[in-house]
Amino acid sequence: MVSREHKRAALHEKLQLLRSITNSHALNKTSIIVDASKYIEELKQKVERLNQDIEAAQTSNHQNPLPMQVTVETLEKRFLINVFSEKSCPGLLVSILEAFEQLGLNVLEARVSCTDSFRLQAVGGENEEQSETIDAQVVKQAVLQAIKNWSESTDQQEQN
Repeated sequence: MVSREHKRAALHEKLQLLRSITNSHALNKTSIIVDASKYIEELKQKVERLNQDIEAAQTSNHQNPLPMQVTVETLEKRFLINVFSEKSCPGLLVSILEAFEQLGLNVLEARVSCTDSFRLQAVGGENEEQSETIDAQVVKQAVLQAIKNWSESTDQQEQN
C-alpha cells in the first residue's frame, strides 16, 4: 500500500511540473491550478486563432489559386503590362488577349514565356478610334478579371 507521504510527494512533484509547464510563479496548490487553467484557456484561444488563419488562407487560396503578379505602368499613351506566375498556365494568354481586345487595347509589342512558368510582358496602346481614354487601373482590373475567368474555367474543366 502506498503511504500518504509518498502520495503527497507525487502530488507535489506533479504540481511543480504543472507550475513549470505553465510558467506559473504561484506557490500554493490553488494558485498553480488557477494559473494552469488560465494557460489552458490561452492555448485554446491560440488554437482557435490558428484555425481561423488556416481557414482564411485556404479561402484566399481558393479565390486566387494561382499566385499571380500583375503590374500595369503608364508610358505616355501606352501601357507596360507584366503578368507572372510560377506555374505554367495553358490558355491564359488567350484570355488576357481577349481582355485587351474588349478594352480596345492594341498589343504593340509582347514577350511571352509559357514553359515552366507564365510570363507576359506587353506594351499596349489605345485604339486611335476609341473616344474614351483608358487608365492603368482599368487595364489591371481587366487583366485580373481575365485571370479569374480563366482560373474558373480551368477549375470547371478539371472537375468534368
